[in-house]
Amino acid sequence: MKKQEIIDLLSDFGLSENEAEVYLAALSLGPTSIQNISKDTGIKRTTVYPIIENLKKKGLINSQVLKLKKLYGAESPNTLESLFDIKREKLRKALPELTAIQNLKGGESFIKYYEGVEGVKAVYNGILDDLKPGDKYLIMSDMEKFLAMDNDFFSHFIEKRAKLDLETRSILQKSPSAQYYKKIERNVNQKIKFLPSDIDLTANLVILPNKVIVTQMVPPIMTVIIENKSIMQIHHEQFEIIWKSII
Repeated sequence: MKKQEIIDLLSDFGLSENEAEVYLAALSLGPTSIQNISKDTGIKRTTVYPIIENLKKKGLINSQVLKLKKLYGAESPNTLESLFDIKREKLRKALPELTAIQNLKGGESFIKYYEGVEGVKAVYNGILDDLKPGDKYLIMSDMEKFLAMDNDFFSHFIEKRAKLDLETRSILQKSPSAQYYKKIERNVNQKIKFLPSDIDLTANLVILPNKVIVTQMVPPIMTVIIENKSIMQIHHEQFEIIWKSII
C-alpha cells in the first residue's frame, strides 16, 4: 500500500492528513525530535507541535527524554485498532440517539427510541420539564412491572411528579403496588382506577399533551416517544373511553 493510501485510510478513521503524516513519520523514524519529524513530513515545526499534542491525547504518540533531549515516538500500530474499536463502541452507544428522530411527516412529527432501563430513566429524567400546571398526565400500567425496573428511581419520580399541579389519572392493573398507591392517591396527587383482573399489561403508557410514551417493561426493555398529533389524539380518546367505562 502506498504512503498516500495509508494517509487516506487513517484520515477515513478520524485523523487529519497532517496527523496521519506525523504519525507515519514518527513510526518510521523511531523516537525522534520535532525537527526530524518536520523535515520528514515537510510540515513546519511550529505546526508539528500542536499536532504532536493532539496525537498524544489520542494515545498514538509518546514522549521520552534521552540524554536531555525530548524525543517523540509512535505507539504500536495495534493502538490504532484499539483506538478505532473505542470509537466504534462509542458510536454503537450513540446510535439510539443518532437514529432517535425519524421524520414521520414534513418534520412535524417524530419518534425517539431508547434501549434498556437506563434509557427509560433518561426519558423520565426529562419527562416533567415541559409540563405546565393543569396539564394532563394519563397513565395505563402495571405498577409491579413499572417499579420493578428500578424501584427507588421510579418511586422518587412519582413523589416528584406529585409536587406538580398536574391532572394525573392512572388506569392500573390491580396489584399490591397499585392498591397501595390507590390508598394514598391524594398524597401522590392522582386519581386511580383498576383494570379487570384478567388484564396483563407488559407495557407502560403515558399520554401527555404533546407526546405519547410507551415503555416495554419486559425484556428487551425499551421506550418509544411519539410526537404526532393524530396518534396523541387517538390515545387521549381511547384513554377517556376506558376511564369512563370503569366504575
